[in-house]
Amino acid sequence: MAILSSLRRRSAAGVAAVAGATAVGVCLAVGSASAGALSGSLYRDPSSAVIRWVAANPGDSRTAVIRDKIASQPQARWFANFNPSTVQSEVSGFVGAANAAQQIPVLAVYEITNRDCGGASAGGAPDLNQYQTWVSNFARGLGNQTVIIILETDSLALLTCLSSSEINARNQAISTATRTIKSGNPNAKVYLDAGHSTWNSAGETANRLRAAGVQYADGFFTNVSNYNSTSSEANFGRAVISALNGMGISGKRQVIDTSRNGGASGDWCGDDNTDRRIGQYPTTNTGDSNIDAYLWVKPPGEADGCRYTAGSFQPDLAFSLANGAPNPPTTAPPTTAPPTTAPPTTPPPTGNGCLASVVINQWTGGFTASVTVTAGSADINGWTVTVTLPGGASVTGTWSAQASGTSGTVRFTNVGYNGHVGAGQSTNFGFQGSGTGPSATATCAAS
Repeated sequence: MAILSSLRRRSAAGVAAVAGATAVGVCLAVGSASAGALSGSLYRDPSSAVIRWVAANPGDSRTAVIRDKIASQPQARWFANFNPSTVQSEVSGFVGAANAAQQIPVLAVYEITNRDCGGASAGGAPDLNQYQTWVSNFARGLGNQTVIIILETDSLALLTCLSSSEINARNQAISTATRTIKSGNPNAKVYLDAGHSTWNSAGETANRLRAAGVQYADGFFTNVSNYNSTSSEANFGRAVISALNGMGISGKRQVIDTSRNGGASGDWCGDDNTDRRIGQYPTTNTGDSNIDAYLWVKPPGEADGCRYTAGSFQPDLAFSLANGAPNPPTTAPPTTAPPTTAPPTTPPPTGNGCLASVVINQWTGGFTASVTVTAGSADINGWTVTVTLPGGASVTGTWSAQASGTSGTVRFTNVGYNGHVGAGQSTNFGFQGSGTGPSATATCAAS
């Protein structure tokens, strides 16, 4: 699947506007959409391309780095195929798995007619009427819990191939799509395209967002598939929000793609650059009242389309992004157990001990397991978690740990960066398997 290439051709500093692409003449009443801050953990898609690659290449010298720093993280799932007859079931399955894990899924919708202005990621719905049919079916699969929708990357920042009438039609299509999604799931958080900080000006971006119905959305996204620093994007976002406020559109918030902005900027094409790094790890805890989340919308390791096919996963690109990047953060233990997890029947570990808790996301024929390792009253410098699988079940992939065995009694040991866990603190790992997942109990031994 070819996903995104044109965006980065407009990343040179100083580009203030795309010539001939001013949003025109759409007058929309200012409505309201819930724009409260997001809260909760993001969903890690167990069937992403990077996870499949890690599972299939355990002996590759790049696997450990890619596994621990990329495959371990939540990333968006792209819905970019025109499949009106099956999209509802695909969305429902993905969202249902996230709901079962009590996590927030990120869905990137990339289906607008004439997307990418016919570039490397060309495609989308054949016309805007069929686009609305697709969106309606998409919305029916969203359930009723919180989901994040990244609606049509490039659709507002890149307009050079459209006439004035086509721009008006696209604006109306995006506004209708926003309201359709909100009607299908009132808890959906919908964000519209704001390009990035070195493309269009903040004022022009605000004009385009208004014309496309941002008043019905929760806000806007920036930096998808790009390399601009988080601070630059945050400053740009504040300027866009200020411009929207001046138009009478208040309460809108930003999300920033940080999947590839931890290194140098410059030449747009990431396929040929080795100075890129993954940026801030995905989270809804941004510490910024204007920013709902830092997300990995463009999956790290997917090509831009100049050296490799756009959208294809390339392990050398993933390794280049992850090698030398900081390790994922460890987390403090939750103050309350998830509702589906029974409280432990044994007291917390004391001394040089640890406790492991397991949350299973089960579906027909397979499962994922999220395991939290918590240290007792003293630091630990290594751990082993032992899990017993039911008959017929087997481990098919592991992240942020090393597995010994694939069936029956399986032992998981820490990797380099997460062996040390401070007193009372926690770290996480996970695994995917076929068959029926294990129970919520596991034994933990500290080194």
